[in-house]
Amino acid sequence: MPRILCRPLSLQRCVLAASLTFAVTAAAQVVTVDTKPVVGSSNPATAEPPVTRPTSAPCTVTLFDNQVFKDYSAKPLTYAPPTGCRGHWAKVVLTVDFTVTAGRQFDRTASLYLGNANIFYGTTAEPRAALSPSWHVERDVTDLSALLKTSQSGQAIVYNVVDSTYTGIIYGTAKLLFYPADFRNPPAVVPDVVIPVSGTNSPYELDTTSSQLTTSVVAPRNTVKAYLDVIAQSQSSDEFWYLCAPNDVAAKLQSCPSTAFRETEITIDGKPAGVAPVYPWIYTGGIDPYLWEPIVGVQTLNFKPYRVDLTPFAGVLSDGAPHTVGVSVYNATSYFLATANLLLYTDPFRAQTGGGLLENTLSLAPTPLVVEKLTTDASGTTTGTVTVDSARTFTVKGYVNSALGRVETTVEQKVNFNSAQTFNVGTNDIQNAVQTSTVSSKTTSQLGFLKETTDKQISFPLTLNYAYTVNNDGTSAQVVTSDQKDVETETKSINGLPIFGSSRNEVVHTTDTLNYSAAGALVSATPTSASATYKAEDTLGKCFSRQVTSTARAVTNVTDGAGCPVKR
Repeated sequence: MPRILCRPLSLQRCVLAASLTFAVTAAAQVVTVDTKPVVGSSNPATAEPPVTRPTSAPCTVTLFDNQVFKDYSAKPLTYAPPTGCRGHWAKVVLTVDFTVTAGRQFDRTASLYLGNANIFYGTTAEPRAALSPSWHVERDVTDLSALLKTSQSGQAIVYNVVDSTYTGIIYGTAKLLFYPADFRNPPAVVPDVVIPVSGTNSPYELDTTSSQLTTSVVAPRNTVKAYLDVIAQSQSSDEFWYLCAPNDVAAKLQSCPSTAFRETEITIDGKPAGVAPVYPWIYTGGIDPYLWEPIVGVQTLNFKPYRVDLTPFAGVLSDGAPHTVGVSVYNATSYFLATANLLLYTDPFRAQTGGGLLENTLSLAPTPLVVEKLTTDASGTTTGTVTVDSARTFTVKGYVNSALGRVETTVEQKVNFNSAQTFNVGTNDIQNAVQTSTVSSKTTSQLGFLKETTDKQISFPLTLNYAYTVNNDGTSAQVVTSDQKDVETETKSINGLPIFGSSRNEVVHTTDTLNYSAAGALVSATPTSASATYKAEDTLGKCFSRQVTSTARAVTNVTDGAGCPVKR
C-alpha cells in the first residue's frame, strides 16, 4: 500500500497500514471510561454533553454486557420493562460503552433496535497497534417510552470482520436507565404510540433516488400530533457524498457521481410530506484517520435523528385506514442506510378526532442548480469550480378536531443547500469544499384565538480542504483541514409573547499533514491539531459549555463552563 491514506476522490476505505500490526490481539472486555474527556488520553473525545438526569434513583435494564462483535451477524436482544420503576418515567436514558482491541480495523456502523424501532445509531472508532480505544455514548430515549412499556425483542448490529488482516474485535455493553417520576421530577410528556419505519430489525438500503423505505401505518383514530425521527447514513461510494461531482465530470475528477447534494424526502401515500437535510458525518476512518484521533467529528459516534413535523397530516392519519410512510434520499447512488420512528400523540379525551389537509405546496423532489466551470489542459489536469444550490420554500397546513376544538397546524419552511467546490486534479489532487445546509422553520398551532408559534433555525456548515501534492523528487505530502458545525436556535411564543428560547452550537476543527517518500512510505506525520467546542443554553437558565483540544493524538485540555454566564 503506497500511502496510509486514501484519496477521497477514489473512495477507497483507508487503512493505517504503516502503524498497525497484523497480529490478532488477545480478547478483552469493555473498558468503561468517563463521560468527560481526560487530559493525556487517546480515547475518542468529544465536547458533546452527557444527557441531563433527574434526581430520582433509576432502575437499570441491561440489554447486553460485554457482547462480542467479530462477524457479520446481528446479535439478538431481549427486553423486559423494569419491575422496580413502574408507572410514569421522568426520563429514560440509553448508555452504550464500546472497546475495540488494538490492531487493525475499519470504523463500523453501530445500531440498536427494539421492536424494530431504532434506539441508537452511530459509528465506531478505529484502533492502532498500541491503542485499544474505549468510548461512552448516551441518548435520551424518553420519547420511546410507549415502546418500552412492553417486552420487546431486538437486535444489536455492529457488522465486523476479524481475520488475520483485520484484527480489531469490538466489545459493547448497553443499558437503559429508567428514572421514575416524583414530585421533583414530573412525568415526561411523551408520544402515545411509536411506529418503526425501518427494515426488518435493521436500517434499509437506498441505492438510488427512486429507492424508498416504506411502512404501512394505521394510526389511532384520535391522533392529534405526528413527528418522524429520521436517520439517513451515507455508505460505500456515497460515504464522501459532500465531495462528489456531477456525472459528466466525475471520472476526470476521480470522484463519486451525482454532485455534492443529498436530501432526505418524506412522503405519505406517495405525496410529499417533509424534508430532512443530510448531515455530512465524517467517520473516524474518513479522509485521514489521523484527523480524528482522539477528537472525533460532529456526532460521529452518536448520530442525532432529524425530526420532521408531520402534524399537518394528523387528521389524515387518524381516519382509521392504512397509510404508507416513505423515506428516500435524493441523489443516493450507492448507497444510504435509512431508519425512522413515527411518533404519534393522541387526544386523551376523545376516541376519534378526524380532520384533513388544507394546504401543501411542497414539491415531490428538489430542483438543484448545478454550475460547472472547469477546464482541462494538455497534461490532463482539470481545474475550476463546481457549485450546487438548492432552495425550497413550502407550506403544509392541516387540522384535527380535538376535544378542545379545531386545531390548525401550519409548517412553513425554507430548506437551502449550497456547495462550492474547487478542483485541481491531475498529478496533484487538490479539492476544497465549502458546504452549508440550512433550515428555517416556523410552526404555528392555532386553537381559537390561541396561537402557539415555534421558530427554529438549523445549520450544518462544512469546510473541507484536501491537498495531495507530488514534489519534483517524487516525494509527496497530504494536508487536510476540516471544519464542521452543528448550529440550532429555537424560540417559542404564544400570541406573540415569547415563552421559551434555546440555542446549541457545536464546532470541530482539525488539521493534519503527512509526508511520504518517493516509494510511497509514510515518512512523518505532523502532530495533529484539533479542537472541539459545544455550547447549549436556554432562557430557563440552563447552560452547558465544553472546550476540548488535542495534539499528537492525545487530549491536551478540557475546559467546562467557560462559555456560560457566571452565576452570582
